[in-house]
Amino acid sequence: MEGAVFVQTNAAHNEVIAFARGTDGTLAQTGTFATGGTGDGNAHLPSQGSVTLTRDRRHLLVTNVASNDVSVFSLEGQMPALTKTVPTGMAPRSVTEHDGLVFVLATGDARIDGFRLIDGDLVPIEGSSMSLSTPDGAQVGFTPDGRALLVTERGGDKLSAYAVGMDGSLGAARTVQSQGATPYGFAISSKGTLVVTEAFGAAKGAAAASSYRMNGDVITPITASVGNGRSEICWAVISNDGRYAFTTNFADGAVSRYAIAADGGLTLEDAAAGLTTDGQPGLRDEDLSDDGSFLYAIDSDQGRIVGWSVDEHGQLSMLGSWDGVPTTVAGLAAR
Repeated sequence: MEGAVFVQTNAAHNEVIAFARGTDGTLAQTGTFATGGTGDGNAHLPSQGSVTLTRDRRHLLVTNVASNDVSVFSLEGQMPALTKTVPTGMAPRSVTEHDGLVFVLATGDARIDGFRLIDGDLVPIEGSSMSLSTPDGAQVGFTPDGRALLVTERGGDKLSAYAVGMDGSLGAARTVQSQGATPYGFAISSKGTLVVTEAFGAAKGAAAASSYRMNGDVITPITASVGNGRSEICWAVISNDGRYAFTTNFADGAVSRYAIAADGGLTLEDAAAGLTTDGQPGLRDEDLSDDGSFLYAIDSDQGRIVGWSVDEHGQLSMLGSWDGVPTTVAGLAAR
């Protein structure tokens, strides 16, 4: 599959739903594929990164929150093919990969565990597990150079970074307090700018994002809590050129656009750069196509995927929406 979008159902019989992407950005569902694991069957899985593409685009990784495992799909054929379902910690909700190293955030026992992706299997790495101080982790992710691993911990309002050795071992946590309450999803630009969403709550105006500089496992605050006037901001992606961050606001159907300065400073440009229905809840996990031309997001409460085209100035234009996903849908990865 070339251009594609993948989501998971998070149902009791968990499945991946695959969509092919046309050159104009429109989607067409191509099939559903069993993960061999179990979702919790609940709407609104609280995480970013439960469905992740490997950097080489050869595999898809999917967390199964109720059966405590991660599924590996090969993408080298015409359709996704399940190669392995691998046990992890309890309630895995986020997974990340860099050059064959894979880390899983398990929220049930508050830890991250490392694996090496070998021939479609995940092989545990000795010395790569790390306990967290809270089970309320929302996302685990690599820095673009693979030198460090970052975890957002909503409980305690903090960000924790770990140096990653060549063998997959982790250094001691370097932890900083979040610049705003309830740090949730994040994205890191190729230049090391970290943008973190702050899910204050569902009240109107209770949504913000902050920026930081990442140098290895050192996190330095830059811009604190830039509000967007919307509500329940949780997910973030950054444009390929590193100039814009797009965040989705669950409670009111908006995608906000922030500008990222050369020094990592963050400025709100458009609180409602993209809309489903203004004030309608449901907008959640998002991702950009590999070329950065299209942005896709789950509109879970309406059981659909929505998409926008993205121009060179970060302007979003609605492409359309595609039904056929359950309201339990979670995670979204695009290529």
